[in-house]
Amino acid sequence: MAGETAERSSAASSGGRYAADPKRRAQGLKPLGGLAARALEPAARARGFTTMALLEQWASIVGAGTAKYTAPDRLIWPRQPRETAEDEEQPARKRPEGATLVLRVDGPRSIEVQYKARQIMERVNSFFGYRAVVEMRIKQAPVGKLTRPQRHDPLPPDPTVLPEDAEIEYELLRDALVRLGTAAKRSQNRKV
Repeated sequence: MAGETAERSSAASSGGRYAADPKRRAQGLKPLGGLAARALEPAARARGFTTMALLEQWASIVGAGTAKYTAPDRLIWPRQPRETAEDEEQPARKRPEGATLVLRVDGPRSIEVQYKARQIMERVNSFFGYRAVVEMRIKQAPVGKLTRPQRHDPLPPDPTVLPEDAEIEYELLRDALVRLGTAAKRSQNRKV
């Protein structure tokens, strides 16, 4: 036993078979998705989501088509009533039983999502297994990554765009007209 411990400590210092901490052994590669979900869990909790499951499985809950232009933004849970002596004397106020789902929606699609609100709430509640969401609010905001339009590399000027007998004295004007003609030709070819 003592020889094995000495072997471990010498092997650990020389980068051998055992790790520096014998309790912690190499577990191989871990999937990045699991680590990312664990890292994002506190941020999701701050937004009212008890787990990342709703965010991760949003497309399967509401359907791929609806998920393209919607994303859950937050869940607002009702506050728990405080029990004091005053509350016993006053009649109990009716509080909502479930949460409010704030849904981020691309602007032009907000009317469509408002029309589908009941169906979306039913699907979310069936995902949770109980009536978790009783109200839905729509927040018009971009969903997904914003993409910049792709820039095309300028085509080399096509001198055949202008007739050869075109007499244009100003070289800058001639070059600009050639570039304009080349761009028009390019867009015409793209439409076909």
